[in-house]
Amino acid sequence: MDSLTFSPVHELSALMLAGRVTSRVLTDAYLARIEAHGERLHAFVATYADEARRAADAADQAIAAGYRRGPFHGIPVVLKDNIEMAGRVTTGGSKHWEHRVSRTTAHLVDRLIAAGLIILGKTHSVEFAMGSFGTNQYMGTPRNPWDSREHRAPGGSSSGTGVAVAAALSPWGVGTDTGGSVRIPASWCGVTGLKPTVGRVSTHGVIALANTLDTPGPICRDVEDCAILFDVMQGAGGPREDVTVGLKRGIRGLVIAQLPDPEREQVEAEVLAAYDASLALMKSLGADIVDVTLPLSFDEIGQRAGRIIGAEGYANVGHLVEDPTLRIDDAVRPRILLGKNMRSVEYIQLLRDREAHKQAWNRAFTGIDAFALPTTATAAPLLDEIDQAGIASTMTRPANYVDWCAVALPNGFTTKGLPTSLQLACPAFDERMALRTAWAYEQATKWRHERPALA
Repeated sequence: MDSLTFSPVHELSALMLAGRVTSRVLTDAYLARIEAHGERLHAFVATYADEARRAADAADQAIAAGYRRGPFHGIPVVLKDNIEMAGRVTTGGSKHWEHRVSRTTAHLVDRLIAAGLIILGKTHSVEFAMGSFGTNQYMGTPRNPWDSREHRAPGGSSSGTGVAVAAALSPWGVGTDTGGSVRIPASWCGVTGLKPTVGRVSTHGVIALANTLDTPGPICRDVEDCAILFDVMQGAGGPREDVTVGLKRGIRGLVIAQLPDPEREQVEAEVLAAYDASLALMKSLGADIVDVTLPLSFDEIGQRAGRIIGAEGYANVGHLVEDPTLRIDDAVRPRILLGKNMRSVEYIQLLRDREAHKQAWNRAFTGIDAFALPTTATAAPLLDEIDQAGIASTMTRPANYVDWCAVALPNGFTTKGLPTSLQLACPAFDERMALRTAWAYEQATKWRHERPALA
């Protein structure tokens, strides 16, 4: 069963189509892994075991009768617990909301269910999705499965989804990304995540942190699964395209920009070595690796993105963090309060500056197909070594700030056996190129086949 549960969804779908496995067998296999590892890994806020089994049985009956909804009918999936399902509790990672019952269902969930996917449960998040390390003071922090002895950060804020996919408690899942919250868990948990362009996937029914930057995205076992799940999820009135077209074309002749020297100084040596090896591999695959001069430093981008997140986060949940009687995470409260005293003219100017910076960034990348950079500057830290005043999103916030899309995927391991990650970012609405570039790199490596220690 382990070989089955660690298989990517595109392989599981083929097995189901061939009649070699049923939805009920798959669902039971993942529920068994949740039962075996769930308490220790702490990935789930809630599991819907009985409902999932009934849905799996119904899927098998429909498929047997010739009513298969599509290639992913009967495949399980998990949702970050800031994604609404009517009649279900949605906590948004907050102890204050532990009994908050949703009145609506997110548009993306409707799309998943329409495709026949089966919701296994909700996964943990940083409170209000406001944090990059994946910690949660009152709801509990999921355990990174790559260290069986010590508790390491899973990455945030989509911490539970990253852990669930990495440990094969689910074949894939949905997170959200405002400053890196899909890509950082993907990086530290050794899986693959896509941050789509804002507008590709509807945020209706997703608890907002910063409306300007929020976007749901898939966390999966490999790049092809990310393309598939994104294709199911997308649709918000904006442009839609089948991103699986051209996925396997390769990267010969593409122009890929590398990280400028000043930004390399922030990256730990082992992560940087894995990154440089990735550049060399992509060059061997026929890509042209070039330098680029950035109009803003990553530090400046991080500060500006942080101010936008703080201002909009305060508008959304400031009334909660201002109440000293509520059990709000001590690390999250000051991040939200960052936006308390921002004047409207400052906020509007921030957004105007962002539009100018986006144009300057796009001009700097004229003629360049993708930007390759590490996903995170470090591997997953121990919980007791985290400085909550810092961020793990230095390398991810730029894509959010300039409204690009980006894929994070495994590209090696440290000497301690912790995953490292490559990030490939592309201009707005060019998910097809980001996924194509990532697929070519992935196919030339073995990293996606590795399994974590706790698995």
